[in-house]
Amino acid sequence: MNYNFDATPAAQAQQDFVPLLIGADMNAYSVARALHEQYGVVSHALGRFAAGDTKYSRIVQVALEPNLEDLDTLLARINEFAAANADKKVLVWGCTDGYAAMLMELRDKLPANCRTLYIDAELRDKLEAKDSFYQMCDQYGIPYPTTQVVTPQQFADGMTEADLAAGKLGFEYPIIVKPAMSEEYWRHPFDGMKKVYSADTPAEALHILGLIFGAGYPMNIILQDTVPGSDDSMRVLTAYSDRNGKVKMMCFGRVGLEEHTATALGNPCAIITEPNPELQARIKAWLEGLHFTGFSNFDIKYDSRDGGYKVFEINLRQGRSNFYITGGAGINIARYVVEDRIYERNLGECYENENEGFYRSVPRKVVREYVQDPEFVRRANELIAKGKDAVSFYYSPDLRFNPVRWAYVKVHMYRYFDKFKNSENYK
Repeated sequence: MNYNFDATPAAQAQQDFVPLLIGADMNAYSVARALHEQYGVVSHALGRFAAGDTKYSRIVQVALEPNLEDLDTLLARINEFAAANADKKVLVWGCTDGYAAMLMELRDKLPANCRTLYIDAELRDKLEAKDSFYQMCDQYGIPYPTTQVVTPQQFADGMTEADLAAGKLGFEYPIIVKPAMSEEYWRHPFDGMKKVYSADTPAEALHILGLIFGAGYPMNIILQDTVPGSDDSMRVLTAYSDRNGKVKMMCFGRVGLEEHTATALGNPCAIITEPNPELQARIKAWLEGLHFTGFSNFDIKYDSRDGGYKVFEINLRQGRSNFYITGGAGINIARYVVEDRIYERNLGECYENENEGFYRSVPRKVVREYVQDPEFVRRANELIAKGKDAVSFYYSPDLRFNPVRWAYVKVHMYRYFDKFKNSENYK
């Protein structure tokens, strides 16, 4: 892989810094693997409970903190770790939406030997709220689906089915219903809770609004035009912006398959990397106009009605499927973060990926059986034959002579057969 900058040798890196990952899921494991591949370091992680994704691993050591979602507790644990590693720089790296958001709150309160990679809380709040995010997209001509916003007050004032008719909304049913602030939404659980909802009629839309607002969710809800197409119409774009707000890496990917469990709905599990220069140029200009720093991850869908792409939302951290960049495209994400934040080096010009690689977090047979686009399957098979087939958990230094970890990975992958077999979307 050709970069515009040289990375610090692994031997020096082991002495210079220690990673502290906040979170212990597949996102964290993929980050730990990137750090281990590039610098030979073992990462430390904080998690609320023992997650199989990082359990029995040699490349990441997890400490448990049941109250990790409490801001003061998180800061106290970071302070303890930084004090125990006072002779090193500590790279504090969030691996979920919630933990990244908390680090944005804490970034100016961290110990002097800590480094992190996040925007401030004010910009975070504007970007996380989907209604204000779409307003910001308008400024740079970034396309998104036709959208209406329902406020808590509008609903409380006696919203009716007539208010939700297609003629009123400006787009036809079925429609998408989703909270404007995902993080706040998950704080108000109820039976049947989903990440995103689809409503076939105004009556169904009204019912969903009642469930969400009725659970105590206090913010706006988005009603949105449904962009046609299945999983293989989805796209993903990840960018890294350096400490000066300049975009230094962009990697676009075509999604072939997503997970369909209620809480993991929409997480890509099969991606082929490919370039998209026009959309990348717009988003690059937008990110630099915002002076954004760190990782940004965009959910995008191809719209067959006009041949364009519609951006759904921005995630203010690397995605759960971030190994599509490190393993699929061959762009080690840890290299950008460490060279920028630990060593404060100039990363050169923005690297926009043109390599084609195949990432998956599910067995090959699941891809071949459940991806609906035969062209995606054909390309995936070609890349597999060329050895361009990336799975974050298939990491030899972590599996060799580690039978418990090896057994976990095998069982974890096998479970996907039942997940897809039992999914309503694939019956």
